[in-house]
Amino acid sequence: MNIGIVCYPTFGGSGVVATELAKGLAQRNHNVHILSYAKPARLDTFQTNISYHEVNLNSYPLFEYPPYDLALANQMASLIDYEGIEVLHVHYAIPHATSAYLAKQILGEQAAHVPIITTLHGTDITLVGSDPSYKSVVDFSINQSDGVTAVSEYLKDETYRRFDIKKDIEVIPNFIDLDRFKRSDKDHFRKAISPEDEKIIVHVSNFREVKRVPDVVSVFDYILKHDVKAKLLLVGDGPDRNRAEQRCRDLGICGQVRFLGKQEQVEEVLSIADLFLIPSGSETFGLAALEAMGCGVPVISSNIGGLPEVNIHGETGYLCDLGDTEEMGKYAVELLSNPEKHKQISKQARHQAEKYELGDIVSRYEEYYESCRQELDKQVI
Repeated sequence: MNIGIVCYPTFGGSGVVATELAKGLAQRNHNVHILSYAKPARLDTFQTNISYHEVNLNSYPLFEYPPYDLALANQMASLIDYEGIEVLHVHYAIPHATSAYLAKQILGEQAAHVPIITTLHGTDITLVGSDPSYKSVVDFSINQSDGVTAVSEYLKDETYRRFDIKKDIEVIPNFIDLDRFKRSDKDHFRKAISPEDEKIIVHVSNFREVKRVPDVVSVFDYILKHDVKAKLLLVGDGPDRNRAEQRCRDLGICGQVRFLGKQEQVEEVLSIADLFLIPSGSETFGLAALEAMGCGVPVISSNIGGLPEVNIHGETGYLCDLGDTEEMGKYAVELLSNPEKHKQISKQARHQAEKYELGDIVSRYEEYYESCRQELDKQVI
Protein backbone atom coordinates (compact mmCIF):
# COMPACT_ATOMS: atom_id res chain seq x y z
CA MET A 1 0.00 0.00 0.00
CA ASN A 2 0.90 3.64 -0.45
CA ILE A 3 0.22 5.16 2.97
CA GLY A 4 0.23 8.79 4.03
CA ILE A 5 0.95 9.47 7.71
CA VAL A 6 0.38 12.93 9.13
CA CYS A 7 1.79 13.86 12.55
CA TYR A 8 3.36 16.51 14.70
CA PRO A 9 7.17 16.35 14.71
CA THR A 10 7.69 16.80 18.45
CA PHE A 11 9.13 14.47 21.10
CA GLY A 12 5.62 13.81 22.41
CA GLY A 13 3.96 10.41 22.21
CA SER A 14 1.89 10.96 19.07
CA GLY A 15 4.87 11.98 16.93
CA VAL A 16 6.93 9.08 18.24
CA VAL A 17 4.19 6.52 17.61
CA ALA A 18 3.42 7.85 14.13
CA THR A 19 7.08 7.76 13.10
CA GLU A 20 7.75 4.30 14.55
CA LEU A 21 4.59 3.03 12.85
CA ALA A 22 5.85 4.42 9.56
CA LYS A 23 9.15 2.58 10.04
CA GLY A 24 7.35 -0.66 10.86
CA LEU A 25 5.13 -0.38 7.80
CA ALA A 26 8.10 0.44 5.57
CA GLN A 27 9.88 -2.71 6.76
CA ARG A 28 6.90 -4.64 5.43
CA ASN A 29 7.38 -3.09 1.98
CA HIS A 30 4.63 -0.51 2.20
CA ASN A 31 5.47 2.90 0.73
CA VAL A 32 5.03 5.50 3.47
CA HIS A 33 4.82 9.26 3.06
CA ILE A 34 5.19 11.31 6.25
CA LEU A 35 3.74 14.83 6.31
CA SER A 36 4.61 17.38 8.98
CA TYR A 37 5.73 21.00 9.37
CA ALA A 38 9.19 19.77 10.48
CA LYS A 39 11.10 16.51 10.38
CA PRO A 40 9.87 14.21 13.19
CA ALA A 41 12.36 13.61 16.01
CA ARG A 42 12.40 9.83 15.52
CA LEU A 43 12.90 10.05 11.75
CA ASP A 44 16.63 10.24 12.35
CA THR A 45 18.02 7.87 9.70
CA PHE A 46 17.38 7.16 6.05
CA GLN A 47 15.05 4.25 5.44
CA THR A 48 13.94 2.74 2.16
CA ASN A 49 10.21 3.12 1.45
CA ILE A 50 9.81 6.25 3.62
CA SER A 51 9.49 9.71 2.09
CA TYR A 52 9.27 12.87 4.15
CA HIS A 53 7.23 15.83 2.92
CA GLU A 54 7.54 19.13 4.76
CA VAL A 55 4.47 21.33 4.81
CA ASN A 56 5.79 24.78 3.94
CA LEU A 57 4.14 27.90 5.32
CA ASN A 58 4.63 31.19 3.53
CA SER A 59 4.08 34.42 5.43
CA TYR A 60 1.75 37.06 4.04
CA PRO A 61 0.93 40.45 5.59
CA LEU A 62 -2.76 39.54 5.38
CA PHE A 63 -2.39 36.65 7.86
CA GLU A 64 -1.40 37.20 11.47
CA TYR A 65 -0.89 33.42 11.66
CA PRO A 66 -0.17 31.38 8.50
CA PRO A 67 -3.05 28.92 7.81
CA TYR A 68 -1.27 25.60 8.43
CA ASP A 69 -4.44 23.54 8.06
CA LEU A 70 -5.00 24.84 4.52
CA ALA A 71 -1.38 24.29 3.47
CA LEU A 72 -1.62 20.77 4.91
CA ALA A 73 -4.85 20.02 3.02
CA ASN A 74 -3.22 21.17 -0.20
CA GLN A 75 -0.20 18.93 0.41
CA MET A 76 -2.45 15.95 1.20
CA ALA A 77 -4.39 16.47 -2.02
CA SER A 78 -1.14 16.62 -3.99
CA LEU A 79 0.10 13.37 -2.48
CA ILE A 80 -3.14 11.56 -3.25
CA ASP A 81 -3.07 12.96 -6.76
CA TYR A 82 0.60 12.40 -7.66
CA GLU A 83 1.77 9.62 -5.32
CA GLY A 84 -1.30 7.45 -5.45
CA ILE A 85 -1.93 7.46 -1.67
CA GLU A 86 -4.34 4.64 -0.82
CA VAL A 87 -4.73 5.27 2.92
CA LEU A 88 -4.40 8.59 4.75
CA HIS A 89 -3.62 8.04 8.44
CA VAL A 90 -3.72 11.20 10.52
CA HIS A 91 -2.57 11.45 14.13
CA TYR A 92 -4.69 13.99 16.04
CA ALA A 93 -8.20 15.04 15.15
CA ILE A 94 -7.45 18.74 14.70
CA PRO A 95 -6.27 20.05 12.43
CA HIS A 96 -5.11 16.85 10.71
CA ALA A 97 -8.45 15.07 10.30
CA THR A 98 -10.08 18.35 9.30
CA SER A 99 -7.44 18.96 6.64
CA ALA A 100 -7.77 15.39 5.37
CA TYR A 101 -11.52 15.84 4.88
CA LEU A 102 -10.90 19.07 2.97
CA ALA A 103 -8.29 17.35 0.77
CA LYS A 104 -10.78 14.65 -0.20
CA GLN A 105 -13.40 17.27 -1.00
CA ILE A 106 -10.92 19.07 -3.23
CA LEU A 107 -10.22 15.90 -5.24
CA GLY A 108 -13.79 14.61 -5.35
CA GLU A 109 -14.20 11.23 -7.03
CA GLN A 110 -10.45 10.87 -7.46
CA ALA A 111 -10.11 10.41 -3.68
CA ALA A 112 -13.40 8.60 -3.10
CA HIS A 113 -11.67 5.27 -2.37
CA VAL A 114 -9.01 6.74 -0.04
CA PRO A 115 -10.01 6.17 3.60
CA ILE A 116 -9.14 8.70 6.27
CA ILE A 117 -7.97 6.95 9.45
CA THR A 118 -7.86 9.22 12.50
CA THR A 119 -5.89 8.15 15.57
CA LEU A 120 -6.73 9.96 18.79
CA HIS A 121 -3.83 10.38 21.19
CA GLY A 122 -5.19 12.46 24.02
CA THR A 123 -4.47 16.18 23.89
CA ASP A 124 -6.77 16.52 20.90
CA ILE A 125 -9.57 15.16 23.09
CA THR A 126 -8.82 16.01 26.72
CA LEU A 127 -7.35 19.50 26.25
CA VAL A 128 -7.58 21.17 22.84
CA GLY A 129 -10.71 19.37 21.74
CA SER A 130 -12.57 20.25 24.94
CA ASP A 131 -12.22 23.95 24.17
CA PRO A 132 -15.72 25.11 23.08
CA SER A 133 -14.03 26.96 20.21
CA TYR A 134 -13.12 23.61 18.63
CA LYS A 135 -15.76 21.14 19.81
CA SER A 136 -17.96 21.27 16.71
CA VAL A 137 -14.91 20.90 14.47
CA VAL A 138 -13.72 17.87 16.45
CA ASP A 139 -17.19 16.28 16.30
CA PHE A 140 -17.36 16.81 12.55
CA SER A 141 -13.79 15.71 11.78
CA ILE A 142 -14.02 12.46 13.73
CA ASN A 143 -17.45 11.58 12.35
CA GLN A 144 -16.27 12.25 8.80
CA SER A 145 -13.30 9.91 9.22
CA ASP A 146 -13.60 6.47 7.65
CA GLY A 147 -11.88 4.85 10.62
CA VAL A 148 -11.13 6.03 14.15
CA THR A 149 -8.69 4.53 16.63
CA ALA A 150 -7.73 5.46 20.18
CA VAL A 151 -4.57 4.48 22.04
CA SER A 152 -6.36 3.28 25.20
CA GLU A 153 -9.75 2.24 26.54
CA TYR A 154 -9.65 5.30 28.75
CA LEU A 155 -9.31 7.62 25.75
CA LYS A 156 -12.07 5.81 23.87
CA ASP A 157 -14.44 6.31 26.81
CA GLU A 158 -13.41 9.95 27.23
CA THR A 159 -14.03 10.65 23.54
CA TYR A 160 -17.56 9.27 23.70
CA ARG A 161 -18.18 11.16 26.95
CA ARG A 162 -16.95 14.54 25.72
CA PHE A 163 -18.14 14.52 22.10
CA ASP A 164 -21.10 13.54 19.98
CA ILE A 165 -19.38 10.70 18.12
CA LYS A 166 -21.35 8.34 15.87
CA LYS A 167 -18.36 6.31 14.72
CA ASP A 168 -17.07 3.09 16.25
CA ILE A 169 -13.69 3.63 17.87
CA GLU A 170 -11.14 0.83 17.66
CA VAL A 171 -8.61 0.66 20.50
CA ILE A 172 -5.12 0.02 19.11
CA PRO A 173 -2.58 0.74 21.84
CA ASN A 174 0.78 2.41 21.52
CA PHE A 175 3.78 0.15 21.08
CA ILE A 176 7.55 -0.07 21.34
CA ASP A 177 10.40 -1.65 19.45
CA LEU A 178 11.55 -4.28 21.92
CA ASP A 179 14.84 -4.71 20.07
CA ARG A 180 15.61 -1.10 20.83
CA PHE A 181 14.02 -0.76 24.25
CA LYS A 182 15.74 -3.52 26.15
CA ARG A 183 18.28 -3.62 28.94
CA SER A 184 21.79 -3.24 27.50
CA ASP A 185 25.23 -3.13 29.08
CA LYS A 186 25.98 0.51 29.88
CA ASP A 187 28.18 -0.02 32.94
CA HIS A 188 30.63 2.69 31.87
CA PHE A 189 27.76 5.17 31.68
CA ARG A 190 26.36 4.05 35.02
CA LYS A 191 29.73 4.37 36.77
CA ALA A 192 30.11 7.89 35.41
CA ILE A 193 26.69 8.88 36.77
CA SER A 194 26.83 6.98 40.09
CA PRO A 195 30.49 6.38 41.02
CA GLU A 196 29.44 5.18 44.49
CA ASP A 197 26.81 2.80 43.07
CA GLU A 198 23.93 5.09 43.93
CA LYS A 199 20.47 4.08 42.74
CA ILE A 200 19.46 5.85 39.53
CA ILE A 201 15.98 7.36 39.22
CA VAL A 202 14.81 8.54 35.79
CA HIS A 203 12.01 10.72 34.46
CA VAL A 204 11.40 11.42 30.76
CA SER A 205 8.90 13.97 29.43
CA ASN A 206 8.42 17.22 27.55
CA PHE A 207 8.37 19.14 30.86
CA ARG A 208 4.90 20.56 30.37
CA GLU A 209 2.97 21.47 33.51
CA VAL A 210 0.77 18.40 33.17
CA LYS A 211 3.84 16.15 33.54
CA ARG A 212 4.39 17.53 37.10
CA VAL A 213 8.19 17.43 36.97
CA PRO A 214 8.52 19.29 40.31
CA ASP A 215 6.66 16.33 41.86
CA VAL A 216 9.40 14.05 40.54
CA VAL A 217 11.94 16.17 42.42
CA SER A 218 9.84 15.98 45.60
CA VAL A 219 9.62 12.17 45.38
CA PHE A 220 13.37 12.03 44.89
CA ASP A 221 13.90 14.21 47.94
CA TYR A 222 11.80 11.76 49.99
CA ILE A 223 14.00 8.90 48.75
CA LEU A 224 17.19 10.70 49.80
CA LYS A 225 15.78 11.52 53.23
CA HIS A 226 15.08 7.85 53.86
CA ASP A 227 18.69 6.72 53.60
CA VAL A 228 18.73 5.63 49.96
CA LYS A 229 21.75 6.92 48.09
CA ALA A 230 20.50 7.93 44.66
CA LYS A 231 20.86 10.17 41.64
CA LEU A 232 18.00 11.65 39.59
CA LEU A 233 18.25 11.96 35.81
CA LEU A 234 15.69 14.25 34.19
CA VAL A 235 15.44 13.71 30.44
CA GLY A 236 13.67 16.27 28.27
CA ASP A 237 13.00 19.97 28.31
CA GLY A 238 10.11 22.37 28.26
CA PRO A 239 8.26 25.19 30.03
CA ASP A 240 8.32 23.60 33.52
CA ARG A 241 12.07 23.09 33.66
CA ASN A 242 12.64 26.31 35.61
CA ARG A 243 10.15 25.24 38.29
CA ALA A 244 11.85 21.85 38.57
CA GLU A 245 15.26 23.49 38.91
CA GLN A 246 13.91 25.83 41.57
CA ARG A 247 12.45 22.89 43.50
CA CYS A 248 15.92 21.31 43.52
CA ARG A 249 17.42 24.52 44.89
CA ASP A 250 14.72 24.89 47.55
CA LEU A 251 15.33 21.33 48.74
CA GLY A 252 19.10 21.64 48.55
CA ILE A 253 19.58 18.54 46.36
CA CYS A 254 21.01 20.03 43.14
CA GLY A 255 24.18 17.96 43.52
CA GLN A 256 22.21 14.72 43.14
CA VAL A 257 20.11 15.85 40.13
CA ARG A 258 21.19 15.95 36.48
CA PHE A 259 19.15 17.71 33.79
CA LEU A 260 20.12 15.87 30.59
CA GLY A 261 17.90 17.76 28.15
CA LYS A 262 16.38 16.05 25.12
CA GLN A 263 17.98 12.72 24.29
CA GLU A 264 17.55 10.85 21.00
CA GLN A 265 18.83 7.56 22.46
CA VAL A 266 16.69 7.55 25.59
CA GLU A 267 17.00 3.75 25.84
CA GLU A 268 20.64 4.20 26.88
CA VAL A 269 19.53 6.22 29.90
CA LEU A 270 16.78 3.74 30.73
CA SER A 271 19.31 0.89 30.60
CA ILE A 272 21.03 2.23 33.72
CA ALA A 273 17.84 3.14 35.58
CA ASP A 274 16.64 1.44 38.77
CA LEU A 275 13.29 3.23 38.85
CA PHE A 276 11.12 5.34 36.55
CA LEU A 277 8.83 8.08 37.88
CA ILE A 278 5.82 9.42 35.96
CA PRO A 279 3.48 11.42 38.25
CA SER A 280 1.53 12.98 35.34
CA GLY A 281 -1.72 14.86 35.78
CA SER A 282 -2.96 13.60 32.41
CA GLU A 283 -1.72 10.58 30.47
CA THR A 284 -3.97 8.85 27.97
CA PHE A 285 -1.56 5.96 27.53
CA GLY A 286 1.90 6.38 29.06
CA LEU A 287 4.39 5.62 26.30
CA ALA A 288 7.35 6.80 28.39
CA ALA A 289 6.38 4.29 31.09
CA LEU A 290 6.14 1.50 28.51
CA GLU A 291 9.59 2.33 27.15
CA ALA A 292 10.98 2.12 30.67
CA MET A 293 9.31 -1.27 31.17
CA GLY A 294 10.86 -2.49 27.94
CA CYS A 295 14.23 -1.85 29.58
CA GLY A 296 13.13 -3.75 32.68
CA VAL A 297 12.64 -0.66 34.83
CA PRO A 298 9.89 -0.66 37.51
CA VAL A 299 7.49 2.28 37.23
CA ILE A 300 5.85 4.41 39.89
CA SER A 301 3.11 6.53 38.39
CA SER A 302 -0.09 8.39 39.12
CA ASN A 303 -3.25 6.35 38.71
CA ILE A 304 -4.91 8.57 36.15
CA GLY A 305 -5.93 8.15 32.51
CA GLY A 306 -4.54 5.18 30.64
CA LEU A 307 -1.62 4.55 33.01
CA PRO A 308 -3.40 1.76 34.96
CA GLU A 309 -3.78 -0.12 31.64
CA VAL A 310 0.00 -0.11 31.20
CA ASN A 311 1.47 -0.02 34.71
CA ILE A 312 -0.06 -2.84 36.75
CA HIS A 313 -0.08 -2.06 40.48
CA GLY A 314 2.10 -4.43 42.44
CA GLU A 315 3.32 -6.22 39.31
CA THR A 316 5.20 -3.77 37.10
CA GLY A 317 5.44 -1.02 39.68
CA TYR A 318 2.97 1.02 41.70
CA LEU A 319 0.07 3.40 41.13
CA CYS A 320 -0.52 6.35 43.45
CA ASP A 321 -3.08 9.12 43.80
CA LEU A 322 -2.31 12.25 41.81
CA GLY A 323 0.02 14.56 43.72
CA ASP A 324 0.70 12.12 46.56
CA THR A 325 4.48 12.40 46.44
CA GLU A 326 4.84 10.88 49.90
CA GLU A 327 3.09 7.65 48.86
CA MET A 328 5.23 7.52 45.72
CA GLY A 329 8.31 8.03 47.86
CA LYS A 330 7.32 5.21 50.23
CA TYR A 331 6.89 2.76 47.36
CA ALA A 332 10.19 3.91 45.86
CA VAL A 333 12.12 3.38 49.10
CA GLU A 334 10.49 -0.03 49.62
CA LEU A 335 11.41 -1.15 46.12
CA LEU A 336 14.94 0.24 46.08
CA SER A 337 15.69 -1.30 49.47
CA ASN A 338 14.56 -4.80 48.53
CA PRO A 339 16.80 -6.33 45.80
CA GLU A 340 14.73 -9.50 45.39
CA LYS A 341 11.47 -7.61 44.99
CA HIS A 342 13.12 -5.14 42.63
CA LYS A 343 14.42 -7.99 40.48
CA GLN A 344 10.99 -9.64 40.32
CA ILE A 345 9.14 -6.45 39.37
CA SER A 346 11.79 -5.57 36.79
CA LYS A 347 11.23 -8.94 35.13
CA GLN A 348 7.45 -8.49 35.19
CA ALA A 349 7.80 -4.99 33.74
CA ARG A 350 9.65 -6.39 30.73
CA HIS A 351 7.03 -9.12 30.35
CA GLN A 352 4.26 -6.50 30.33
CA ALA A 353 6.09 -4.49 27.68
CA GLU A 354 6.25 -7.56 25.44
CA LYS A 355 2.45 -7.36 25.08
CA TYR A 356 2.95 -4.12 23.14
CA GLU A 357 5.52 -5.34 20.64
CA LEU A 358 5.88 -3.22 17.51
CA GLY A 359 5.26 -6.01 15.00
CA ASP A 360 1.99 -7.10 16.61
CA ILE A 361 0.56 -3.58 16.64
CA VAL A 362 1.70 -2.87 13.06
CA SER A 363 -0.21 -5.99 12.00
CA ARG A 364 -3.32 -4.67 13.71
CA TYR A 365 -3.02 -1.37 11.82
CA GLU A 366 -2.55 -3.22 8.53
CA GLU A 367 -5.72 -5.21 9.17
CA TYR A 368 -7.59 -2.06 10.16
CA TYR A 369 -6.46 -0.20 7.03
CA GLU A 370 -7.67 -3.06 4.87
CA SER A 371 -11.03 -3.32 6.61
CA CYS A 372 -11.60 0.45 6.22
CA ARG A 373 -10.68 0.26 2.53
CA GLN A 374 -13.10 -2.58 1.94
CA GLU A 375 -15.91 -0.84 3.82
CA LEU A 376 -15.33 2.41 1.92
CA ASP A 377 -15.35 0.56 -1.41
CA LYS A 378 -18.79 -0.85 -0.55
CA GLN A 379 -20.11 2.63 0.23
CA VAL A 380 -18.69 4.20 -2.93
CA ILE A 381 -20.06 1.45 -5.16
